[in-house]
Amino acid sequence: MGEILIGGTASLLLCIFLSPRFIAALRAREFGQHIREEGPAGHHAKAGTPTMGGIIMFIAISVPFLILCDYDWRAIGVFGAGIGSALLGFLDDAQKVFRRRNLGLQGRWKLLWLVGITLFLWWVAVDKAGLEETVRLRSIDATVDLGIFYPVFIYLVIAGTTNAVNLTDGLDGLAAGCTSIVLLAYIGITFITRGQQDLALLAGCGVGACIGFLWYNAFPATIFMGDTGSLGLGGIIGGLAIMTKTEELLVLIGGIFVVEALSVMIQVFSFQTFRKRVFKMAPIHHHFEIEGWSETKIILRFWIVAAVCSAIGFTIYQQSVS
Repeated sequence: MGEILIGGTASLLLCIFLSPRFIAALRAREFGQHIREEGPAGHHAKAGTPTMGGIIMFIAISVPFLILCDYDWRAIGVFGAGIGSALLGFLDDAQKVFRRRNLGLQGRWKLLWLVGITLFLWWVAVDKAGLEETVRLRSIDATVDLGIFYPVFIYLVIAGTTNAVNLTDGLDGLAAGCTSIVLLAYIGITFITRGQQDLALLAGCGVGACIGFLWYNAFPATIFMGDTGSLGLGGIIGGLAIMTKTEELLVLIGGIFVVEALSVMIQVFSFQTFRKRVFKMAPIHHHFEIEGWSETKIILRFWIVAAVCSAIGFTIYQQSVS
């Protein structure tokens, strides 16, 4: 437990003390966020806010983790998935910043990059960590053998998680707060499971970095994490689900991310099929903005939902191993 506290605290402090100079450097180079024209009207005032804060977050995660970890293959796999996803996000952010428009990498390049992350995670999980190519359904105490379809399943988990966290990153502090709650649940999951100390350390460093980043990202934000942060954090969460065999429970633990992603899917399906919108704007946090909710009210209530979902998921996991 001591290493987890030390790692998390170190990540928090690194994020807090490194961010001011990083923010100043981004401002000097005018590396600011570009806001979608079709987005909520109130968001246009945020244009120019420094972005790519995920760089600081992953420095804060990486330094304590690499110093304190025992280099267990499962943790290295998750760390690699997070770094790989963060690099993808960085390339996406760089396209937006340098071209000064809210468009990033083309979809086919993102697809190929995610396939590479999937193959790496599959190799580590099966060949190095010795995990079976199965999915554990803890809610009904059953196991499904996926065989040759296991890499496809890993891809769906990583792609789904990274995109869901990315969609949630639309309000000041929303994604960082929700991610810290989800990773806190994974600290509990890995801490009570024998032999997963490095995974607990990595989750702890993630929590510390998210909370430290919230010091500057909370409303009104002075920096955004960008795709570098949201995709990278999504990669860590997806990797933790794979290595702990909690892919099914991830739907509950990361329930707030599922809701955000589903709102977009429902909106797209409804508009393309019936030419009608279910929500005033998707993801769903924008719907509540247009309904007149304040940004802070939405953020706090979404954090509460995230905490409840994570608590339920953790409880089910604890019952499955008892």
